[in-house]
Amino acid sequence: MNKFFKVIDRMNELIGKAVSFLVIAFIVVILYEIFVRYLLNSPTIWAHEVSQMLYGTYVILLGGYLQQRNGHVNVDILYNRFKPRTRAIINLFTWLLFFCFCGAILYKGWGMAWDSFKFRETDATVFAPPCYPLKMMIPLGALLLLLQGLVKYIADIKLAITGKEETP
Repeated sequence: MNKFFKVIDRMNELIGKAVSFLVIAFIVVILYEIFVRYLLNSPTIWAHEVSQMLYGTYVILLGGYLQQRNGHVNVDILYNRFKPRTRAIINLFTWLLFFCFCGAILYKGWGMAWDSFKFRETDATVFAPPCYPLKMMIPLGALLLLLQGLVKYIADIKLAITGKEETP
């Protein structure tokens, strides 16, 4: 079981690091659009959609990586005052909401992505790029986040039972 969890951690780490480079492409597209729009007075019809798709992919696929790094928003006013074991017990209840949320995104996202793929959906603009590649990222991102949440959930169960934190 620990080997499986290490695979999930490693997968999210590799995907997170790879996807983080999309920011560079995003910046290049935006800077190019600014250059041609304001200096050459020749705006593009594609830069806005491409930048949205790059940024959307970036945000969707980094959820699992962010979960692994404990980077999601937390209400720490009271939470940090508790001992690690008490925090783990509290987490066991809040994880249930997390799993419902991720499950809903995975379920609904897969249906939406599959329909988009079946009909080869395109954006309703002059540029009309295909939407289905980005929509396929939604269930993938939800799955990565869900798997990483499962790893954290099992770690919280172990901590709640034993009172000892595991070091990676």
